Amino acid sequence: MVRDAAGPRPAHRAARRRRTDPVRRVPHRPQPGRPRRLRIPARRSAVIPLSHAQRRLWFLCRDGDPSGLHNIPVGLRLRGDLDRAALAAALADVTDRHEALRTVFPDEDGRPRQHVLEPGAAPDLTVTVCPAAEHGERARSAAGRPFDMATEVPLRADLFTDDVDEHQLLLVLHHIAGDGASLDVLVHDLAAAYTARVLGGDAEWPELAVQYPDFALWQQEVLGDAADPDSLHARQLDHWIDALAGLPEEHALPTDRPRPAVASYRGAVVSAEAGAAVHAGLAALARERHATPFMAVQAAFAALLTRLGAGTDLPLGCPVDGRDDEALHDLVGLFVDTVVVRADTSGDPAFTEVLDRVRDAVLDAHAHRDLPFDALVERLNPPRSPGRHPLFQIAVASQRDAHDEPVFPGLRVETEAVRTDTAKFDLTLEVDERHDPATGAPAGIGLALEYAADLFDAETAQRLLDRLVRLAAAVVHDPAAPIAALDLLSPAERADLAHGWQGAPAQPHATTVDALFTARAAAHPERTAAVCAGREATYGELDALSDRLAARLARLGVRHGDTVAVLMDRSVELIAATLGVLKAGAAYLPLDAAAPPARSTAIVAEAGAAVLITDAGAAPDLGVRHTLRVDDSNDGRGGDGGTAPDRAAAHPDGLAYVMYTSGSTGTPKGVAVSHREVVALAVDRRWRGGAHERVLFRSPHAFDASTYELWVPLLNGGLVVIAPPGDLDVPALAALMQEQRVTGTFLTATLFNELADRCPERLGTLVEVMTGGEAASPAAVRRVREHCPGTTVTNAYGPTETTTFAATFAMAPGAPLPDGQVPIGRPLDGTCLHILDDRLAPVPPGATGELYIAGAGLAQGYLGRPGLTAERFVACPAGPPGARMYRTGDLARWNTAGQVEYLGRADRQVKIRGLRIEPGEIENVLAGHPSVGRAAVTVVPTAAGPALAGYAVPAAGAAPDPAELRRHLRSELPDYMVPLTITMLDRLPVTANGKTDLAALPSPAPAAAERPYEAPRDDTERALAALWEQLLGADRVGVHDNFFELGGHSLLATRLLAEIRSGLGAAVTVRRFFAGPTVAELALATAESAAAPEPPIVRRARRGRPA
Repeated sequence: MVRDAAGPRPAHRAARRRRTDPVRRVPHRPQPGRPRRLRIPARRSAVIPLSHAQRRLWFLCRDGDPSGLHNIPVGLRLRGDLDRAALAAALADVTDRHEALRTVFPDEDGRPRQHVLEPGAAPDLTVTVCPAAEHGERARSAAGRPFDMATEVPLRADLFTDDVDEHQLLLVLHHIAGDGASLDVLVHDLAAAYTARVLGGDAEWPELAVQYPDFALWQQEVLGDAADPDSLHARQLDHWIDALAGLPEEHALPTDRPRPAVASYRGAVVSAEAGAAVHAGLAALARERHATPFMAVQAAFAALLTRLGAGTDLPLGCPVDGRDDEALHDLVGLFVDTVVVRADTSGDPAFTEVLDRVRDAVLDAHAHRDLPFDALVERLNPPRSPGRHPLFQIAVASQRDAHDEPVFPGLRVETEAVRTDTAKFDLTLEVDERHDPATGAPAGIGLALEYAADLFDAETAQRLLDRLVRLAAAVVHDPAAPIAALDLLSPAERADLAHGWQGAPAQPHATTVDALFTARAAAHPERTAAVCAGREATYGELDALSDRLAARLARLGVRHGDTVAVLMDRSVELIAATLGVLKAGAAYLPLDAAAPPARSTAIVAEAGAAVLITDAGAAPDLGVRHTLRVDDSNDGRGGDGGTAPDRAAAHPDGLAYVMYTSGSTGTPKGVAVSHREVVALAVDRRWRGGAHERVLFRSPHAFDASTYELWVPLLNGGLVVIAPPGDLDVPALAALMQEQRVTGTFLTATLFNELADRCPERLGTLVEVMTGGEAASPAAVRRVREHCPGTTVTNAYGPTETTTFAATFAMAPGAPLPDGQVPIGRPLDGTCLHILDDRLAPVPPGATGELYIAGAGLAQGYLGRPGLTAERFVACPAGPPGARMYRTGDLARWNTAGQVEYLGRADRQVKIRGLRIEPGEIENVLAGHPSVGRAAVTVVPTAAGPALAGYAVPAAGAAPDPAELRRHLRSELPDYMVPLTITMLDRLPVTANGKTDLAALPSPAPAAAERPYEAPRDDTERALAALWEQLLGADRVGVHDNFFELGGHSLLATRLLAEIRSGLGAAVTVRRFFAGPTVAELALATAESAAAPEPPIVRRARRGRPA
């Protein structure tokens, strides 16, 4: 949808200030043969066409403008004895003077035209008597009232007065009749007319040489026929097609909320100030680079957006003033248009290089500014969405210094802000250069940022603007610095990132896992340590059993530093064997019983394990020298047990276990973890409070979740509930947790989602349930909280390389759930989370970076893989000498609450239509639909390039329609993130560790664009297809064909909707059509419209008559 870039301005600005061209202080690049003189006056036809800018505004407001988005308000605070009659007469004088102020815009068959009313068609001056304290609020309310363009003149005047000497005059101009500069003309003409009326005379001013309709006709003549290759229209269009080739559909700047399917245009403004020194520095730098200070601010803004994650190809909308002819300077009318300045920040250039690039882009855009923006959109035909502006969503505008206040005799006058709380774009930066009135020296730069409330919080917008001021100061100090090196952090942010949001200092525990267990056993030998299938084992029994096993290992030659493989089902004996290995001074190497023998053999060989401990089953031949079988009938009781190993040599930094994981490479690698890190996990403060007194051991021993399931309860005197061997189905798992009164457990995201979908109430006996391994499903979390209000639900995060958990986000009973994505929270004690850029510098809160983990829990590295260890475990610039951190490969950001949000894998990011996409974000939204249990999104090749494909597993008892799921995604995500297809599956394939196996997903269902032609299926679809064929000149139109892909554009869309209204009696709005521009979707929209009651028609009184 096309919207104007230049007005109305952010509402805090005084109307007397004019937006200016971004190149007003640099030489123009003239266009050869470009006629500049306006023929005076133009010869008018019976039907006066709209200018291109007016056509754009008419299209946008065709269905109404309930928010007043296209209203331009200005307030005048008047103090003194006001002559209301003179003011009303002056208002009529000004309306008579400017035809644009008395023009209405009816349409016939979807085609708009201008009707200039005769003089005398001035708006009434509406007077409201109220206390002065209410004037501002009443003005804000009135400023947002919509106009009826077909019947109402585009100017409204309200006077709020205390009936004594305090008055506020509100003038509201519809954007179709004027722009920001027009308000300056309007206010000063009104002051002149009021002066004349107060003095008893008529307004006298030089006759205007032309009126706005003359400009509209002249514009058509200047541009010429688009079909003529020599016309200005065709020449400039060719330029823009090349200049904007490959333009991203949407910026990638992180937002506080997902983009809605339909923008509400709610907005607000924040402000900041760059001081005189920064202003002077930017001005000097601009002179050196043959640019303007405004260009320098644009370049700084582009550099900032890149640093915050918006990408390096940044289309910025910039207004340009079309008042090239002197005859237009004192005329009210819509002369402003928009150009796209494509800022290139790729390659981490120096700021001076960015400024040079921006300067060239601005000059180039300005030299080709005659082509109307709506004509450019129609020709480029970017994918439309009612949730965003086409071609750009971020705008930058400049203002001149304030003009003198208008003079009203006998009154003190002050121009005041009138806010409408709207935003046309995601962000609009307004730059107000101020100069010393005596010397003209730079006196500071006022910065205002209008932001879309759909996407951003006020705190985020203010932080962005404050960072722009810091960046501007940094480039003045060192303009040759690469933009990635510019410091954006405030002292408070730096303190938060370094300390405030990190884990509390870890309590020193210079001990080993087995020594801490033995101490627990000595303190409470009769306490039950583990239960398994009705059998209980006390701490004393486990301690004695593990001692005997350690002695047996010692007799087999196991010594400190060795590795012992363990291949056993979950059992009491498995726990004893693991403890026995540690007591023997060795590290345990857990093996997955479900893994192919060849994989296990390779792992054993790489780890150098000479001994394998197994249970009563037949042990595979894994190439070890010794195999030790352990079960409840042969646990080492026989014989004297041998001599216990010397445990004095044990050290906290000794190896506790080696756990193999494939990660994203597919090649197994052994993660070596010391006793110190396991103990740090077990003694963390978060386990206090009783939630983990009875923990379920259900994970395979070879997966790192078992580290929590075994050592957190056992090293804190708790109890391990051992699940039977094999995988438990959901009912059996739920029953086990209830029967054994499990208080704490960890479930993979897959299993948690399934439990949440099928029987969430069965988790109600838990004090805390943790989930992780993949991004948490907000819908699953909500379902569990609804059915189990007394259970804490925790999103847990941690790679194997950081000893199971590095961060958690606990949602305690009664605490509000986060909107949208569930964070991974803050780090455990002694752990630090660093979100860094490519230079290993911290990114500002809110910006996306790669997550690094340092401190407690960090593994020693990869066993026998020094090269890989050096690649993933790197020096920590924030720590003491020798400190390391683990590079996770995960993308993340700090939110405003100081919680980390996981944004997916860096290696899963894909580029679709020029934009980087994280499929995990789409999966979360798809899984959030109430009829979906699980979801996956991947990339598939198509003839048109890579495309997204979605997969969904229905929730219990649900039968979701893929078309409805795509509509759900469109309501939450931008168009480019909506998969072409959604394939329904009975279940998603999973890997051995419970994560979705993307490689095993079946081929997706064919996309609508790839389906064969599908003919209309009923009378409505046949009628709509016939209309499309007529308007588009198409041979045949199928029900899934896209209107815009067939060559449609905004004006054809209005004609189509007019035909639908007259032929089918259905009033489909432009927004609804843009949300689904196919015959099938339009048929649904007509049915919805027919079912809705028709609003009553109210005749409006009109003053004057059409010209």
